[in-house]
Amino acid sequence: MNRRQFLHTGTGAAAGLLILKPSAAFGYPANSAVRHGLLGCGNRGTAVATSFAKNTSAKVVALADIFPDKLAAGRDHFNQLNASLGGQPIGEKLLFHGPDAFEQLAASKDVDLIQISTPPFFHVEHLSAAVAAGKHVYCEKPVGIDVRQARQALDIAKQVKPSQSVDVGFQCRYAPPIAAIAERIQNGALGKIGSVNGYYFAPASTEMLRAGEGPDEYRLRNWLWYRALSGDILVEQNIHIIDLCNWMLGARPLKASATGGRNILTHAGDCWDNYQVDFTYPGDVRLSFASTQFGDYGFFDAGLRLFGATGSANVPYSGPLQIVGAQAWAWQESAEAAQGSGKFAANGAFSDNLAFADREKERSFIDSILSGKPHNQIAAGVETALTCMLGRMAGYRRREVTWDELMAHGESYELGMNLAQFA
Repeated sequence: MNRRQFLHTGTGAAAGLLILKPSAAFGYPANSAVRHGLLGCGNRGTAVATSFAKNTSAKVVALADIFPDKLAAGRDHFNQLNASLGGQPIGEKLLFHGPDAFEQLAASKDVDLIQISTPPFFHVEHLSAAVAAGKHVYCEKPVGIDVRQARQALDIAKQVKPSQSVDVGFQCRYAPPIAAIAERIQNGALGKIGSVNGYYFAPASTEMLRAGEGPDEYRLRNWLWYRALSGDILVEQNIHIIDLCNWMLGARPLKASATGGRNILTHAGDCWDNYQVDFTYPGDVRLSFASTQFGDYGFFDAGLRLFGATGSANVPYSGPLQIVGAQAWAWQESAEAAQGSGKFAANGAFSDNLAFADREKERSFIDSILSGKPHNQIAAGVETALTCMLGRMAGYRRREVTWDELMAHGESYELGMNLAQFA
């Protein structure tokens, strides 16, 4: 199968990949633009909002960030982008900065959709404000960095109005080759699944420096390095692969044991640079997961291997994506790529098997708004986040931890700074 066949067989529609329809719902006339506000003008946030503007009917009309320099850079970028697309520059009244910028954006009557691309510690707080204001929300993963936030997010999910659409940024599910192989796995192409192998081997993140910054500003700009801000690499980065496993198995784990540590990194922060986690799912199905996040020698590889009674599946970010066994199948456009040949994308805009992941995810979300068939993906996002927290707790405690123990513990992290200094 290739991408053209995927879209023409109807498999794409079954997987949630949709062509935008010029329908009218909830006050949006046919072919109207959804007014998009970006909260968090960093690398990933800018990339996703740019993709929305290029690939959907959404128009970026507002920006918000805690730092004036990030806001200014975002304004310059989107003014140029909007001009290239025949749109208008972003008005001064729709530029918000400071620790209260998210509240100002949520209160704006000129914004329909808020994209949350702030450091993960703030996702749930910002989600709460956006949902309460009646906005549609595209929230980057994870939905919470600790159990306390996860529970708050589940409460927020109950407050989403029938007319609101809320998506969580698990775009890998929408990559055409991954959606196609997932459908086959879920329909039994591998027989009874016995075990799964997952991996995410990534280079180190780059230090962000600004002249004259204090220690709190340094932490915010380098939020990836601090577990209270990011959730550690298992919750912030590796979550994509663990989400694919939960999705393909149709379950979440019952317990986990783990090891890992900070063996290579010497810079500031407290996140680990490697994990080895053994998750146990219902039916005694095991996911053996390993990750690294260090080094500058260019190596990158991420994916899943699933082993069943009648076949096995290889689901990499780059390289041959296929099923071998009784129901053999392959994605033709990945057949010639070498395993692990892809390039790491710090902004999440990967190529190879994920080349169309962001675009299809965004189109599905905008279609949910315009068609009057809204999504509410908060609970699913929380379940995956909690799965990663389960592995993290097992690693920190160096012993097996059950799901019930994780939930009973109710772990919580504190920000440890006063954001008013950035007003």
